[in-house]
Amino acid sequence: MSEPARDPRFDVLFEPVQIGPLVAKNRFFQVPHCNGMGYRDASAHAEMRAVKAQGGWAVVCTEQAEIHHSSEVTPYIEARIWDDQHIPALALVADRIHEHGALAGIELCYNGLSGLNLHSRVAPQAPSALPALSGHADPVQAREMTKRDIANLRRWHRQALERSLSAGFDLVYVYAAHGLSCIHHFLSPRYNLRSDEYGAGCRTACGCCERS
Repeated sequence: MSEPARDPRFDVLFEPVQIGPLVAKNRFFQVPHCNGMGYRDASAHAEMRAVKAQGGWAVVCTEQAEIHHSSEVTPYIEARIWDDQHIPALALVADRIHEHGALAGIELCYNGLSGLNLHSRVAPQAPSALPALSGHADPVQAREMTKRDIANLRRWHRQALERSLSAGFDLVYVYAAHGLSCIHHFLSPRYNLRSDEYGAGCRTACGCCERS
């Protein structure tokens, strides 16, 4: 029995799309989503992403990948790219995605206020000294980042980028949304109370930061 003809309205979804120097074979883009495997269950994580690629998605991404031990979300299991020892597990994910003709993406994240560091026991750091954001009312306070800390954050992102490319990822981008990322915290006046050149958030007329 032959399959019914596809409605031509949906043909655009199957057209290739250029993303910078790369070409995605269609418009099906699996954005980052957490699955509870992360750094701990590398082979299962790789197979789960491979299923998406095998199913025809053009781009398949990891969940957030923590870029440094000073911002981790224990007891939740996410990807990690703290140092070179995490490259092989991430390379396995990228390789399995590539085997089925999809592009592999990774999302870099520094959690800031939303990283309680219950494993590393390092005091969280954020744009301003505020209670950590937790759905469990954990009594954790973040310290305000110094300019040296901010320089370190930029360096950690660059190092994570280099590790991502070494692991074979095609697309690398930075998590800056949902109140779960230090970058978002810098952009939002709700969390950024600084008075120096890194302060104030965007303060645009749209009011998006105030609502976030």
